[in-house]
Amino acid sequence: MTPLLLSHYTATTCLGRGLDAMRAALRSGGSGLAPCAFETVRLDTWVGEVAGVDAIHLPEALARYNCRNNRLTLMGLETDGFAERVRLASERYGRDRVGVFLGTSTAGILQTELAYRRRDPASGALPADFNYRTTHNSFSLAEFTRAYFGLEGITMAISTACSSSAKVFAAAARQLALGTIDAAIVGGVDTLCLTTLYGFSSLELTSAQPCRPYDPARNGISVGEGAAFALLERPAGILPGAVLLLGTGESSDAYHMSSPHPDGLGARLAMSAALRSAGLSAADIDYINLHGTATPANDAAEGKAIAGLFGERVPCSSTKGATGHTLGAAGAVEAVICALALTDKRLPGSPGTISLDPAIPIQYVLSNRPATIRHALSNSFGFGGSNCSLVFGAAA
Repeated sequence: MTPLLLSHYTATTCLGRGLDAMRAALRSGGSGLAPCAFETVRLDTWVGEVAGVDAIHLPEALARYNCRNNRLTLMGLETDGFAERVRLASERYGRDRVGVFLGTSTAGILQTELAYRRRDPASGALPADFNYRTTHNSFSLAEFTRAYFGLEGITMAISTACSSSAKVFAAAARQLALGTIDAAIVGGVDTLCLTTLYGFSSLELTSAQPCRPYDPARNGISVGEGAAFALLERPAGILPGAVLLLGTGESSDAYHMSSPHPDGLGARLAMSAALRSAGLSAADIDYINLHGTATPANDAAEGKAIAGLFGERVPCSSTKGATGHTLGAAGAVEAVICALALTDKRLPGSPGTISLDPAIPIQYVLSNRPATIRHALSNSFGFGGSNCSLVFGAAA
């Protein structure tokens, strides 16, 4: 594919709001995980909750979109000067030439959970002020973002579980290649809700301790929430060190509804496709941000795919011990982490992980360290075998 410029990007997670907070946490090896105290949830698990989301107020004209997911969307958009860069792009290209491509897994489902508590005791009807289309609906955050900026370009929401906001990069790249748009907002937002927390707990996939990716003692995920965005444009007069999207790779192994292919087939297919798309070989990759959820099956399968394609040469880490697993936002959050690795010339560590599982023969980075990184690969794998890998590079 033709390289695309990440002309601006931002991320807000439990580590804090914006790039400075994320950068500081990655350098210190810090984690934003804490014992779950969200809403009415009573589970022995740790989560990555973003502070201050409920203090965000949507503009009155867009009040119909009010829900936790869209409040975090607005919080993320108005961070690191991202919204201003979008407005400048809209002025430069035209409102109909800027697309919106956002990923989520549960969108505003919390709003539905809250509405069910207020059902009519006689009829069971949901309250009149509940609006499914502008809250719970997966398209809600994309429609809200388009309306917030007054954009008229192609707008798309992708919901493929934990690969959602990685796949938006591929979808936007296709539209830029077709010439239907000149710039694209890409990213993802997911927020904590009861369905996610109790759902993963019922599958016995949550840990009672902060998650420990790739550790022999790993026993489950720490659910997180987050919002991350990038502005994709065709490169023109780019400066050395600028971050580029070089390749995208997608696969669907459809092995099982909630378990990865045990040999990492889908993961390997997605990574191989991303390398082909970027015109690179495995030897060109200097860092891999692993999907690394800290479940026994996921890490073993991904590790097998990494070992088969890259051997032990490439430094790898999972940063979910820092942010939690932000589900539909994970692809975008970890794309930003790769961008910081490229620009800061530092390999991210893996907070929470004490040692590498000896059954997984990869080069795993426990603590961050300086490194020359030209190309980074980011993995995002979703339930049902919906997989996506992205290749990023720093302009020479």
